[in-house]
Amino acid sequence: MRNDISLRQRALELIVLLRAQIITPAFCRRHRRHPADFTRERKLTFPILMLLLLQKSLKSLQTHAHEFFFQLQQGLPSQSVSASALTHGRAKLQATAFVELNRTVLDTVYGQTHGALVQRWLGHRLLGVDSSLVRFPSSDALGEHFGWVQCVNRHGLQERYPQARVSVLYDVLNEVAVEGRLAASTVAETAMAHEHLAAVQPGDVLINDRGYTGYGWFAAVRSVQAHFVSRCSKGSFAAVQELFARDEAGVSRIVTLPAPPSCRVVLREGGWPLELVVRLVTVRLSTGELEVLATSLLEETVYSADALAAVYWERWGHETYYGRLKGRLDLEHSSGQTVAAVKQDFHATVLLSNVESVVIGPARERLAVRSVTRKQPAQVNRAVSVHAIKHRLIELLSSRVSAERVLSELTEWFVANPVSVRPGRKVERRESSPARSYHFQRRVRKLVF
Repeated sequence: MRNDISLRQRALELIVLLRAQIITPAFCRRHRRHPADFTRERKLTFPILMLLLLQKSLKSLQTHAHEFFFQLQQGLPSQSVSASALTHGRAKLQATAFVELNRTVLDTVYGQTHGALVQRWLGHRLLGVDSSLVRFPSSDALGEHFGWVQCVNRHGLQERYPQARVSVLYDVLNEVAVEGRLAASTVAETAMAHEHLAAVQPGDVLINDRGYTGYGWFAAVRSVQAHFVSRCSKGSFAAVQELFARDEAGVSRIVTLPAPPSCRVVLREGGWPLELVVRLVTVRLSTGELEVLATSLLEETVYSADALAAVYWERWGHETYYGRLKGRLDLEHSSGQTVAAVKQDFHATVLLSNVESVVIGPARERLAVRSVTRKQPAQVNRAVSVHAIKHRLIELLSSRVSAERVLSELTEWFVANPVSVRPGRKVERRESSPARSYHFQRRVRKLVF
């Protein structure tokens, strides 16, 4: 239980830091749009607005505001703010406030005080690189900024909607978003991935799917002294095509990849090499399909083929992360129809998810200890934990209730409502169809208020 105590101390430290940071005047000054913003005495102060937006609700703005202030006043009669007042208030706030709070989360998780709690693979952080498209409410401002998608059927042009691209650099073992970016849907996911490299540390291992794999990406990752484990497409490098044609699992081959002529000028300007030594590894999936992984981890005695296959499988945690953002937290349901509102919601959602990953730490450790003798291990139910943290957000990030008390109550709630893990369980992956998608969105999908 010593690890449980350490995780509890880390969660308590984070709660205390966030509480202090939100009410700091300097923090407000850094993230307000104009010097005169949040200087007058108003009901919707900077800290209250931050909490209200962080508790992103699927309800109407007016209903959310009424419920929020009712909870804030502990059930006592109080006058709420109007939806228009909330709209005007959030226009004064920059989304960078949530980005800075997220840096506090990362400093707490990866800092020296609690660095021993960070889960690593053979000493490396495993960072997933992936993007996802999100659909936003129909708004001229959003469409002009992020781009439109035009729906077409046999009757011709139909409705259109704004679509953006979300890219997150995600620590798959610690379930923490290191960095999140929001851009127009026309921006290439590879371009956003290159921007993530500023947040990568030497020794990190970046995991990516076929869409990112290429010489330019390999060279860029190695330029920051990080490593990659990349899935290759059948039409990529000549050496990869040979391995696919060979169709044999367990092959490990070190090859020298020459830079494509089309990008050699850019590589020279950046001081990057025109040749890279890369290790190619073949793995057989449970479906019988062969996959080829490219990696800069050349030592076969340390990084075996089976170990690399298991590492690439960890990328699935990135997919489930997007599932929580777009599913449970309904990222596509924006609480506003302006670019500023969408950015606030996105960075607030990333922050809330990271806070949740830290706060559930003590409960996760207790359930892990209990699961030693269970056939089906128990783990924290993320639907329960997200709902609980949003429900108790005011108490969690305000000084009205002690941090020790609210964390203890949340931990007991998480431990009492776990979900079982069924090892080896596989669900057949069916092809998507409009009818099946409509049925899921209408009758199956579960959201958190």
